[in-house]
Amino acid sequence: MKVAYIFSTQGHSVSYKLGKMILPQLEDDAHGVEVVGMFFFEDNAYVLQEGNPIGERLAKLAADKGMLLMACDQCAYEREIDGKLVDGAVIGCFPNLYSALSGNMPDQIITL
Repeated sequence: MKVAYIFSTQGHSVSYKLGKMILPQLEDDAHGVEVVGMFFFEDNAYVLQEGNPIGERLAKLAADKGMLLMACDQCAYEREIDGKLVDGAVIGCFPNLYSALSGNMPDQIITL
């Protein structure tokens, strides 16, 4: 099964759920599904900023697996991190997300 994650909840969604649960499983090929993309809203977009340890790990994984990493464009502009993202990460809005995933469509989209 293929899944995509949308990180919209503020708080520990990225640092805890992604950084300590999902990402280690993905790095160990133990997540149980193929993750085809991740989309980050609001302050969650900071994880994709260059130098962020979780973001750098995600970038490596995305390059190896062909996984999409996208930050909300308006969120990135407001936080002045557009152009400062980890390698391979892009910014966009839902039409961009749909288009980017259309060639590798997820079976499920999970919002955290």
